[in-house]
Amino acid sequence: MRPLRILSYLATQANPVPAAQIARAIGTPRSSTFRLLRGMQTLGYVTHLPELKTYALGIAALEIGQAFGIHVPLARFGRPVLERLVATVGESAHLAVLHGHETLYIHEQTARSRAPLVTAKDVRLPTHLTASGRMILADLGHDQLQALFPPNYAFIQRTGKGPRTHAEFLHQLDVVRRQGFAREFGEVTDGLTSFAKPVRDRSGRVVAAIAVTHAYSIQAAVTPSGPAQVPLQESILKALEHAARELSRRLGWNP
Repeated sequence: MRPLRILSYLATQANPVPAAQIARAIGTPRSSTFRLLRGMQTLGYVTHLPELKTYALGIAALEIGQAFGIHVPLARFGRPVLERLVATVGESAHLAVLHGHETLYIHEQTARSRAPLVTAKDVRLPTHLTASGRMILADLGHDQLQALFPPNYAFIQRTGKGPRTHAEFLHQLDVVRRQGFAREFGEVTDGLTSFAKPVRDRSGRVVAAIAVTHAYSIQAAVTPSGPAQVPLQESILKALEHAARELSRRLGWNP
């Protein structure tokens, strides 16, 4: 029961907290609390931030919360939203959540006359390469990002594109925050680009991302924001914004 009390307490805290504070909150001796925290850290349920001497919820705990609180509503509400989105833009769309270092795709809606994407349901891809993953990561706090992607993290690539260093990765997330959407350009599959917008829960937290993928030309690969791409980009982002807001409202978000 004590590990569950620790998880329940950490879930109510806006910031990481010291072990002594956790011990007082759950009413156990410091020595016992330290032993519990070490065991929970090994299993990934809590994260230790040695620089601050504090603890926060770990990836395993966050994944359980997402699986229970997010996947079921997304599966129920996401399909009709994606169907309408695809009908509007004429391109394939998908819905995804964060799963550790990976983007986990919950649903894909393939547009008519379009080939299936690599982002099929239940597929996982490196989250730093996907537009959906970057959109969700951009909403995480500094401590959560550091726990997931420490400075020495080895960023893998699929097509020779994507961030290679921690600084490049953080810069990409800064761009996502400033512009309000995420984009990957041939980093998952050569010749395809994706735009993503955030899906929020009732607290306003970004819990998923909805994205549209389409093919680009060789000319667009040289100038991805060139004049020929601007009308398509604007129409996709407008439809994405509408879909993301609709799905967020279905999850209880009230802007």
